Amino acid sequence: MPTPFEIGIFTFGELTRGGDGSPIAPEQRLRDLLEWARVADEAGLDVFGVGEHHRPDFAVSSPAVVLAAAAAQTHRIRLTSTVTVLSSADPVRVFEDFATLDLLSAGRAELTAGRGAYVESFPLFGQDLNRYDEYFEDRLDLLLRLRAENPVTWSGTTRAPLQNAGVWPRPTSGGLPIWLAVGGTPASVVRAGTLGLPAYFAILGDPARFAAFADLYRRSAADAGRVPGRIGVTSHFYVEATSQGARDTFYPHYSSYIGQNMPRAGHLDRDSFDAWASPRGALFAGSPAEIIDKILWEHEILGHTRFLAQVGLGGLSQADTLRSIELLATEVLPAVRAATARATATARDVRRQSVPEVPAL
Repeated sequence: MPTPFEIGIFTFGELTRGGDGSPIAPEQRLRDLLEWARVADEAGLDVFGVGEHHRPDFAVSSPAVVLAAAAAQTHRIRLTSTVTVLSSADPVRVFEDFATLDLLSAGRAELTAGRGAYVESFPLFGQDLNRYDEYFEDRLDLLLRLRAENPVTWSGTTRAPLQNAGVWPRPTSGGLPIWLAVGGTPASVVRAGTLGLPAYFAILGDPARFAAFADLYRRSAADAGRVPGRIGVTSHFYVEATSQGARDTFYPHYSSYIGQNMPRAGHLDRDSFDAWASPRGALFAGSPAEIIDKILWEHEILGHTRFLAQVGLGGLSQADTLRSIELLATEVLPAVRAATARATATARDVRRQSVPEVPAL
């Protein structure tokens, strides 16, 4: 049976200045995002994620710890890292942390492995940036071995070998889903497909260009003799009852976020913001109907089955963020799930009709 389309939220715990101009305190931001998790869970969203940074302007450096706190305050929502910077982490510790999270949450844990968009963790943990790719390849190999085998014997180039080593605890019988964050490069897409791992595309530019990556992902899996995994999409997000209201509310906050976190993009003026939020732009900022249409359009060209919205950007108020999360759950999710279910059923019927009947002997 096909997996229903899933929608969730995620955050890096940004400490962008709030509405009064003062920096958001990390303890306040952590309280905020735990409330986002509770509201998302109660409203019916499927996934809650937190990502990892090691900078003064982010509150989350340990996703597993934050997700464990969320596990204690939620009941059904899946809990994932978005992402775990595997290149600068010990895969044994990462596996143990997320296996523990899985047990605490009754099987709701997931892990997204990535190399990270920023490199502050490398000098922090004493690693050589010149071995950036080597670290990720080596440690991903070990992480997957840890999931598949126990005890495990392994040797690589970036950490001490393991000889018949038991790694505990083990996750629930459902296992520990591991996704890959692909960086929008052919090599990262091929890696995910070849390994048969589900993959996230972080769409910040033209969404249409990712159609070729989705095709490459599925071809790479087929060439490796694997069944392609699922594709997820992550995007910046804000929804309000009306399109104009959403954009008027969100623009100053989003412009501040871009200026702080993507300085190379320069100042984001209102015309550029509106272009990014247009029907074929990468930014999800508008009314529920606009958000629904854009998710369905991307689904047509990518075939993805999960959408994660990055919420609370740019010091947006807690009230506005919570209202946006609730609209995503109550207005957007049911419509997207119904439309994708109908499309799947129609495609299945077409395939059945195209198969000629075999006459009875």
